[in-house]
Amino acid sequence: MTQIIVDELTKTFRVAERREGPLGFLRRRSRDVHALQRVSFSLREGELLGLIGPNGAGKSTTIKILCGILEPTSGRCEVGGVVPWRERIRHVARIGAVFGQRTQLWWDLPVADSFALLRDIYRVAPSDYRRNLDELVALLDLDRLLTTPVRQLSLGQRMRCEIAASMLHAPRVLFLDEPTIGLDAVAKLAVRDFVRTLNRDRGVTVILTTHDMHDVEALAERVIVIGHGRILADGTLSSLRQNVLGGRRLRVQFAEDVPDLAIPGTTVRHRVGRSIELSFDPRETPAHALIATIAARYEVEDVHVDEPPIDEVVARFYARHELEMR
Repeated sequence: MTQIIVDELTKTFRVAERREGPLGFLRRRSRDVHALQRVSFSLREGELLGLIGPNGAGKSTTIKILCGILEPTSGRCEVGGVVPWRERIRHVARIGAVFGQRTQLWWDLPVADSFALLRDIYRVAPSDYRRNLDELVALLDLDRLLTTPVRQLSLGQRMRCEIAASMLHAPRVLFLDEPTIGLDAVAKLAVRDFVRTLNRDRGVTVILTTHDMHDVEALAERVIVIGHGRILADGTLSSLRQNVLGGRRLRVQFAEDVPDLAIPGTTVRHRVGRSIELSFDPRETPAHALIATIAARYEVEDVHVDEPPIDEVVARFYARHELEMR
């Protein structure tokens, strides 16, 4: 079942500019900034989509339109059959949203009091609230944090509470805009595990925007790359890898020194002592055939086949489309 429909969505902002010179403030002018340009995609119920791109690409604008915060200049958008900016009260009751650099918790109140306020705002029935809260506390390990004022929480603790706050009313769609920004490795893993549980075990539809490609690699089944307000790619990470680099990496640890390798279909990327890293295209040179060729010629201690790092894939893709990471 299609849950989110985005069709030919555009968003243009009018930005004021000051002219140069001592009297520039008296002669203001403006220009149009096209944040989104005819963006179209759809999302089925229960999908987890990674929306990636450099700063200013249009990711947050897309999320804000889907949440009903912004109204597009033109185009059509529906979430669960509802136009977000036209039926905001009905819409926000059915979605959850977490913006990594903004909070929905009250700074000086204990976490439990913030949760209670959100319960009343969303009009969650007491029995449903208690059940949801108990599950969220267990999944996100929040028991010791409930009586702590929000201002005393670490960034990782606050982000776990933010995600719990967005799920207290049991929404079927969750928007996550940079949810792991600034988090340490342990906190990132906790957030990823929870999002994975929501999506795979409970069927919650998730749209994730992030600059952390490891978040995308760990969670997203599908990736949309956006740049200059346009969709540049829509598919799986493996297809993105294949289209951008095409190759894989074979790391070989030899038992003894070997001369320069000259194996057709491969390129030596790095060589340190007896360890050599090769790149190859698996469509032309299957990995098993390459390993067999090397093992037949040399004594090998260890081999390891790697995909190109996702950060490198995305950086190459941005470079191809002249996108800047600012």
